[in-house]
Amino acid sequence: MDLKATLNLPDAEFTIPMKADLAIREPQIQAEWAKRRLYHEIQESRRGRPAFVLHDGPPYTNSPIHLGTAMNKLLKDFVVKSRTMMGFRAPYVPGYDNHGLPIEQAVAKKLAEKKITPDVITLRKACREHAAEYIEIQTRQFQRLGVFGLWEKPYTTMDYRFEAGIVRVFGHLMKDGYIYRGLRPTLWSPTSRTALADTEIIYKDHVSKAIHVAFQLAEDLNGFSNNLPNVHTIIWTTTPWTIPANLAVAFHPSLDYSMVRVDDRHFLIYSGLVQQVAEKLGWQSFEVLYEVLGASLEGSKFKHPIFDRPSLAVLADYVTTEDGTGVVHTAPGHGRDDFFTGQKYGLPILCPVDERGVLTAEAGEFDGLSYKDCDTFVVDRLRQVGMLLHEEDHQHSYPYAERDEKPVIFRATEQWFVGLDRHDLRERMMKAIDEVQWHPATAKNRIQAMVSGRPDWCISRQRPWGVGLPVLYAMPSRTPVSDPDIVEGIAQAIEQHGSDIWFDWPAGDFLPAGYAHRQTGETTFEKETDVLDVWFDSGSTHYNVFTAPVETEWHEELPVDLYLEGSDQHRGWFNSSLVISTAIRGQAPYREVLTHGFVNDEKGQKMSKRLGNVVDPEKACETYGADVVRYWLASVDYAYDVPCSDNLLKQFGEQYRKVRNTLRFLLSNLDDYDLNDQPELLDVDRWMVEQVDLLVADCVAAYQDYDFNRVIQGLHNFCVNELSAFYVDAIKDRMYCDGKEWPSRRSAQRASHYALLQLVRLIAPLLPHTAEEVYAKIPLEGKLGSVHMEEFAAISKERLLEIEGNELQQRVAVLLAMRSEVFAAFEAFKAGSEIRDSQDVVVNITTNADTISTLRSFGTDLANLMKVSEVNFVEGEPLITFVASPHPKCDRSRLRRPDVAQLNGFMLSARDRQVLGW
Repeated sequence: MDLKATLNLPDAEFTIPMKADLAIREPQIQAEWAKRRLYHEIQESRRGRPAFVLHDGPPYTNSPIHLGTAMNKLLKDFVVKSRTMMGFRAPYVPGYDNHGLPIEQAVAKKLAEKKITPDVITLRKACREHAAEYIEIQTRQFQRLGVFGLWEKPYTTMDYRFEAGIVRVFGHLMKDGYIYRGLRPTLWSPTSRTALADTEIIYKDHVSKAIHVAFQLAEDLNGFSNNLPNVHTIIWTTTPWTIPANLAVAFHPSLDYSMVRVDDRHFLIYSGLVQQVAEKLGWQSFEVLYEVLGASLEGSKFKHPIFDRPSLAVLADYVTTEDGTGVVHTAPGHGRDDFFTGQKYGLPILCPVDERGVLTAEAGEFDGLSYKDCDTFVVDRLRQVGMLLHEEDHQHSYPYAERDEKPVIFRATEQWFVGLDRHDLRERMMKAIDEVQWHPATAKNRIQAMVSGRPDWCISRQRPWGVGLPVLYAMPSRTPVSDPDIVEGIAQAIEQHGSDIWFDWPAGDFLPAGYAHRQTGETTFEKETDVLDVWFDSGSTHYNVFTAPVETEWHEELPVDLYLEGSDQHRGWFNSSLVISTAIRGQAPYREVLTHGFVNDEKGQKMSKRLGNVVDPEKACETYGADVVRYWLASVDYAYDVPCSDNLLKQFGEQYRKVRNTLRFLLSNLDDYDLNDQPELLDVDRWMVEQVDLLVADCVAAYQDYDFNRVIQGLHNFCVNELSAFYVDAIKDRMYCDGKEWPSRRSAQRASHYALLQLVRLIAPLLPHTAEEVYAKIPLEGKLGSVHMEEFAAISKERLLEIEGNELQQRVAVLLAMRSEVFAAFEAFKAGSEIRDSQDVVVNITTNADTISTLRSFGTDLANLMKVSEVNFVEGEPLITFVASPHPKCDRSRLRRPDVAQLNGFMLSARDRQVLGW
């Protein structure tokens, strides 16, 4: 007789393969999802359920996705899938951001290579085609990661309806008085030749030429100089190129300023910085003559150090005393504080720099110089006229354009703004922030600082690719048309024909026949040539996606439940969305905001192609599988910057395999599982079911808190500890050697089936392909079409209280503790013995009576649970010893037991003889 044939061995055809082959299997599973339109099937199954809406922040369609983009999309997928399995209707409309400078630059480069000089319409059409190409590429890449969503109908900011919606948002804000046009100092990109908003700025280490410059007194209005000869004040600046635009020097009204004699010159500087300035300028000897209050200097005049014009002494509270001289060089055309100070004192807004960053004729002898080159020429000129007191290289934090990472400058220009202090908008935004739940909690401080400190939002850009700023000017007065009906008419035209018409049609096509400006009566009009800031596009997404007609499948109630993006979006999307939503709807567009860090290599370095440390998500899917990439992300603390590398993905691949193999074992024992045969559970099986319920409750709570690390660690540890290290060992003998229909075997199957089903549900949001693969094999009545249509088990508080610390839990805890001690003692025993298999020994356990009683309660299964031939007990001081088992080994179960006897030429235990019917 072939005894092996009498065992209930797992059916290899029934279970999942040990080798995952995710790169092959995942696309097959995804093809089946697409064929079934699973996303829509899930949504239909949740019809009428409470909604949980995550609004997608649109990735920029200028290139394939990178690991950071993948990280963001996967976190959103974790949320949407887990909320769906909590029973919510959780729709997901992907979005794409299509306008803006990077696309324009990429397209211009391609056209230049073909020696094509495009007009605006040609360039815009090429930009639209470029964005559409990457919408398709990114969609395919996101789907390869296993992300569910309305992929066949995402929202795109270049969609005609969406572009019209952006115009309507502008019209809404203009009608309510938030939008204005004015001359203001704005952050300006000379390389891109456009104004920028603060949200488009990053700060980097930068080396500037820092100079101390003397300004000679020309007119002492209040007699502070006591008729001393050769009186100067000293300014310190890191932008020598702005000296040609200087119109004033600013003093703090409440500070004391010292008159300092140095040789034959007198210098007026802040008293607290005299020693510091003396050391910097190399004054060998100096004398402080007296002090004057800053307020007494107002209205006096100093001479511009180069040009024949005055530099007015003005007062300003923003003058600092940390460095410099306590006197601030003031150029109203090149700084925010300077600008408003200039307005206060009636100074002209002199800005002798053009859109290229080149100085104009207003800069006199510096006309035609780049602002960068001008630094050197200005310093040389100051040296020639004897007004340069010191120069040095100065490293400091300086604003750069986020898009091209090039330095920016302040330049006063006519721009369109959203006034953040109009109608108490800033104050209402701050209140709205208080009503939002921020994850992590510290993010609230960050957004508050961003909102409280940001200036009015500059929304106009001097570029061709974007939604045209929908303003018509009456000519020749250039008075804007602010009629809401006109803006709505522009929106309707764009909705039908797209935003290219703004750059193609004449102005009159956007006006009723015979239209005259309401204030001026003028009948000739010109269009604004600027486009709207792309952050205005993305900040409008909540309005344009969720107020859409129901038939678009986008309509949901506002505010949505969650925004989830990188932490940089406190100054970006979270911020622009908050401005627009608070202005239009009086509240934030989101109830919760969750932020994540960024991806670095395993050494903490930023990924770059130059360093060769980039992990391409698409290649990672083909090498390791999307579920391994997802396993990596679920395992890290995404709130902070996270490491990734091929080496780390290999390590997480090993962890994934441990989970997969545990699921595989549980499934392999269910090929003959009878759903109608539900015997009473044996103690260890009942304990396993209870452990699973505790795990489910903890994992669902973790999903609720967006704590995916807790979920994956809980699942991994459960598979490794409770299952692989104990329960799998505990039931193998019963599963393989007991009678197929015996209650003892069916009890283990029942517990395994329950554990497998709950584990597969729990892993589904994180490892969707593996969960689907396993779920397809699980025997179930009324089985759903996909694991992703399932719901997490509802574990009541009463059930948890019943489990926590109950009699069975206490008994198994004693068993596991003693089992661990026995295993440790056996390892020491092996070192001095020829016995290698614990099944070949009898263990003698000396311990207290209560422990003995508890362990004996597991009956004849105790030896199997301890993985030994036999267990003997003695009361006394704790001691564990081993002796070789005197019992023969069963030829069928391979175990040594006291009841093993010879029959029909085989050594068989009583249990195995019974199974064989002997």
